[in-house]
Amino acid sequence: MSDPASKPRPQFRNLSIPEILFSYKLPPAAKTSILHRISGALLFLALPLVIVPLFGLSITSPATFDSISSWMANPLCKLVLLVLIWGYSHHFCAGIRYLTLDMHIGNSREASQRSGAAVLGIGLALTFVFGLKLFGVW
Repeated sequence: MSDPASKPRPQFRNLSIPEILFSYKLPPAAKTSILHRISGALLFLALPLVIVPLFGLSITSPATFDSISSWMANPLCKLVLLVLIWGYSHHFCAGIRYLTLDMHIGNSREASQRSGAAVLGIGLALTFVFGLKLFGVW
């Protein structure tokens, strides 16, 4: 009897986090999708822990508003706010992208990659502009 033609076995790689971050190249649409989930989780966790308590304290009285304003002048607090600004701007832009994809606009591979790269760029540009305002450049 003859040997049946052996097919090459599929290779499955166990990727570690450093391999994924530094050597495995993801397309822009995949990066946008992953960061959309991360920014959504960040905003979900920040809402009860940061945003609502600060808002509640800021509307209590003018004195507490002034104390929060002086506390927010700390660069570490500004960095936390900058991360929240990035999370909101990226999540907003990616949400618009997914709404257009749900309407079957830009479903081709090339258009999807372009819109994913555009979301990454626009989210970072909005973060940069609002970060300049946050750090008092103008």
